[in-house]
Amino acid sequence: MDLSDEGNDEETEEGRMTVELPPGPVHFVNRHDEQERAFRALEGWRGRARPLILALRGPAGLGKTELAGVLARKQLDRFPDGVLSVDLDDFRVDGAVDPGEVLDRLLRSLGVEPSLIEEQFAARCGQWRNKTFGISLILIVDNVRYASELVPLLPASGDSVVIVASHGPLYDLEAGAAVDLPLPPLEEEAATELLGLIVQDSRLATDPDAVRELVRICDGLPTALHVAGQWVRAHPLRPMSSLIRQLRGDMEEKGIPGVERVWDTVCGELSRSGALLYRLLPHHPGATFTVASATALLGLGEEACQESLEELVQAGLLDLQPASQSGDEALRRMRLPGPLRAHALRQSRRDAGAGEVAAATGRVVRWFARQAQRADRFAAGRRLMVADVYDPVSGAPDAPLPDPAEAESDEGRAERSARASRWLYEERHALFACARLAHARGLDAEVVALSEPVWTFALDHPGQLDVVEVFRLAVDSAVRHGANAAWLVRTRCQLARPLWESGKLDEAGSEMDAAMSALRLLGDSDQDRKLTASAIEFRGMLNGARGEWDTAVSDFARSRDIHRTRDQAGAAYGIMLQTYRMGEARAKLGELEEARHLLEDAHASAREQGRGRMTGRTGFALAGVLRRLGRSPEAKQLYEQYLRGARRRRSSIDQIRAHDELATVTEEEGRAEEAAEHRAAAHAIRQRNGLV
Repeated sequence: MDLSDEGNDEETEEGRMTVELPPGPVHFVNRHDEQERAFRALEGWRGRARPLILALRGPAGLGKTELAGVLARKQLDRFPDGVLSVDLDDFRVDGAVDPGEVLDRLLRSLGVEPSLIEEQFAARCGQWRNKTFGISLILIVDNVRYASELVPLLPASGDSVVIVASHGPLYDLEAGAAVDLPLPPLEEEAATELLGLIVQDSRLATDPDAVRELVRICDGLPTALHVAGQWVRAHPLRPMSSLIRQLRGDMEEKGIPGVERVWDTVCGELSRSGALLYRLLPHHPGATFTVASATALLGLGEEACQESLEELVQAGLLDLQPASQSGDEALRRMRLPGPLRAHALRQSRRDAGAGEVAAATGRVVRWFARQAQRADRFAAGRRLMVADVYDPVSGAPDAPLPDPAEAESDEGRAERSARASRWLYEERHALFACARLAHARGLDAEVVALSEPVWTFALDHPGQLDVVEVFRLAVDSAVRHGANAAWLVRTRCQLARPLWESGKLDEAGSEMDAAMSALRLLGDSDQDRKLTASAIEFRGMLNGARGEWDTAVSDFARSRDIHRTRDQAGAAYGIMLQTYRMGEARAKLGELEEARHLLEDAHASAREQGRGRMTGRTGFALAGVLRRLGRSPEAKQLYEQYLRGARRRRSSIDQIRAHDELATVTEEEGRAEEAAEHRAAAHAIRQRNGLV
């Protein structure tokens, strides 16, 4: 049996070096002492059983992130497995970080298939240790607040180094575990040098007193010097002394110390739309934003928003991040760095007009609800939805997500579907934040609408606490609204599944009981019958999780009967799905012949409907029953078909399942060599993804 194609793919993955570093700073001065201490520590660390931690700390604006990148670049040749970089503020929600989600991101960066990332936190930690054991890499972790956020992320190798950036000391880190590298403000000489590099203007040489005053105002903060330098460059015709007098006057009037004074002055020279966008941005849900979502927030049209964003970038008030993982420039992200976000929020509290923030956040929540609904449809196909479909937000472009149905090839459709799934992943924090914001403002329809795309995200990324919170908010909104029975049923079903999957069977049962009680409030439309059938299916799945397979069979059969009463044009998928679930449940009960008939019907129906994923699932389940009936040759054919489909989809988890079953079948047939090949192939995939 030829498995060479898969082996070549693995060699390509293993040989790829990951370097997650943004472009180096254009201007970087000083920090010689910190670099020397870091390099000395590196020289003396080799051979230890745990990684070296270099802890850069100090207030915002001191250049910790830039120094971390400089250190990594200068030592890159000594770490053949590359550089990983993660900013914990990108994962922070209401001040807390889920380290399991950060590990998900890091494992992906090391080439682990998303479908093979362990769901439980403890198992994911073990997978990270497996994957990093014995390798030599640099890990940069930015914006760490507590050691408990860092410890689960440490590689399991003394040949690696972790560079940490934090605002203050990590007191709860074990004594001696890190080399402490506090960053003081730049001294006057270095600060003047940096300002000169940024401005590159002869006025600095002709008025040294004004330069010293400007440096003093910036308090030795590199971030402040960059902002001040760009402010000076923006006024090339004014003498430095005149600029300083204006700045000093503004500072005396506003009375805000340090770098805030510089930012206040810069904001005072923004255009009307630029100033409006700046004070609205701290209210944007999620830590980052795109041009399209900022346009929805601003409400003045795409061109005005683009001009305002460019103005903020030129003024040094925005952090322009690399393009998204998809490489699409339209999905490029921006963010307000922490101190600037706080400053913008103060500007908003002082200058925002009546209703200004409420109107802006309402627009951006509706925009995200619409984009999430589009991404959901493109990623998962048309399915049961209870929320109204949102119209475009006036003046705001949709996210650049092409419709898979308009692609000319199967490959194109698959890529567009994957792109929509990536959007849901990349915008997950914004969606979670939108749900919280909408719930707090009593926007119940928006909360329910957002929960349905979050469901699709959760199927690919189970076990996240934020997802359960969104589902709880959706239930609360449905109950608070009280006038939409479909919302009551749907939201409680959505919440029940992650509850029973996490072992909370009693709580899941309570949600399902409430959902079933709400069914009596539904009508007799095709949509209502479909929702009723779905709720009964959920109850059957819960009964299966309890081990009550007889009851589960009855639920799936009843669900199928309801689908048979619906409009046949839209019921075929529901009938096929319930037939499949009945077959699986019969197999659990040991009723193999009945299971075979049901699964054969479901498999043929899935193939007839062109449902590739369900064709594979039904075929795999049918193969398991056939093998138990002693019909191994037929089972083997189905497993081989399943393996081919998994390879086409590049689904590693499904390839592992197929290889494992084929190893067992071929060994039973006496083909030891072929069985060994399958086991080796499965082991290689597990090893590549840190599962062994």
